[in-house]
Amino acid sequence: MKHLISLIGIFLICTNLFSMDGNWKAGVAKLNITPEYSMWLAGYGARTSPSDGTLHDIWAKALALEDAEGNRSVLVTSDLLGFPKGISDDIRAQLKQKLDLDKSQIILNSSHTHSAPVLSHALFDVYPLNEEELNKIEKYSDQLVIKMVGLITEAFDNLEKVRIYSENGQARFQVNRRNNSERTIIEQTHLNGPNDYAVPVIKVETEGGDLMAIAFGYACHPTVLGLNQWSGDYPGFAQIELEKDHPGTMALFFQGAGADQNPIPRRTVPLAKQYGRTLAAAVDRVLEEEMQELTPKLQTAYTEIDLNLNAPPSEQDLMKHCETAGGYQLRWGKRLLGELQSGKSFLDKYPYPLQVWKLGEQSIFTLGGELVVGYAIQLKKIFGHDVFVMGYSNDVMAYIPTAQILHEGGYEGASSQTVYGLPSTWAFDIETDIISNIVKLAKSIEMETPENPLIGN
Repeated sequence: MKHLISLIGIFLICTNLFSMDGNWKAGVAKLNITPEYSMWLAGYGARTSPSDGTLHDIWAKALALEDAEGNRSVLVTSDLLGFPKGISDDIRAQLKQKLDLDKSQIILNSSHTHSAPVLSHALFDVYPLNEEELNKIEKYSDQLVIKMVGLITEAFDNLEKVRIYSENGQARFQVNRRNNSERTIIEQTHLNGPNDYAVPVIKVETEGGDLMAIAFGYACHPTVLGLNQWSGDYPGFAQIELEKDHPGTMALFFQGAGADQNPIPRRTVPLAKQYGRTLAAAVDRVLEEEMQELTPKLQTAYTEIDLNLNAPPSEQDLMKHCETAGGYQLRWGKRLLGELQSGKSFLDKYPYPLQVWKLGEQSIFTLGGELVVGYAIQLKKIFGHDVFVMGYSNDVMAYIPTAQILHEGGYEGASSQTVYGLPSTWAFDIETDIISNIVKLAKSIEMETPENPLIGN
């Protein structure tokens, strides 16, 4: 009997070791989300007309994951300006009902291309939209929710055994737009920061060693192009390049903390292609070198915290603003003035999404909004420079500036919130709230954190 028990013990140990050796499962799916009709493009307030063609198709892509214990998650990337809260909440609610996935298990990331369609529940005042254009936006947005749920379901239907690897590369075409003048960039002999040049890469291989998927990121605005044509901008060209070089492989781009980073110089299709090829080459270099194989253990956590807004403008302030403002600033002022006069109360807080994943040994942080690079730098100081940081995830409601940028002002700190329709700027405590709460969230899934009482320990 003792020998039998010993044999059973050895069998169980060996079985457990086998189950933790390459027993990830992954599935992928992609969806063409190029509008079939002319619509307004999102991102630039200076545009004066809807789309007039397609440079290349835009896509949503899903990478579904399952670890050795059956825990599941999905990374969704998209050639969109951003998932607004209404659409994100609808998608995630349907996924909860259909696939029993909670919010912690779902990342909805957008590349932030400025050559994608305007969506409902977002950027209230930027575009001069008539009823016909508003109906197009509602129709496209409603269909997008349905199609995204189908896309993710398809990815889980395609699960198969895989191995997963991660590593960071580098690319250096991002430029801190707050600290460098685009007009004089050709004259500069050095660039001012801060910057984060990391190119995070996740490689997914089938049991037979074939490349199934490459998920990769970069922290830089996709604002090379200002055409009225659909495209994924430089991330779109990077994905095209990688899929051409690796036939049968799906390339998924996720946006990092690139809100204050621009590709400079810009404004031409050849430059967008150049940056796409540069990024694809950085990814290929990582793929060709040794990468860290990830243990098939998945941990996820999610929370929403209330970020404080400053006091909104008074009726007198808004009336004065409307006397001199034009364009979307005037539309913003008139809307708020009408809401105030009708007795509507303004937001004083906003529910902000924070999320952490642990894919084996790889830590991933996702934050909502247009995240400036300072947050990635801080998280890497806290958790190590090999972590992955995604902005533009699960809800894009406004720019998310650091305390320093709020003090300095400028577009990211002082005026961009009106673009998104918020009644006022962020309070100065948002950076402390974000960092301290993401540290607490990381501790909830036993990520290594510093022993520092100032950041949530």
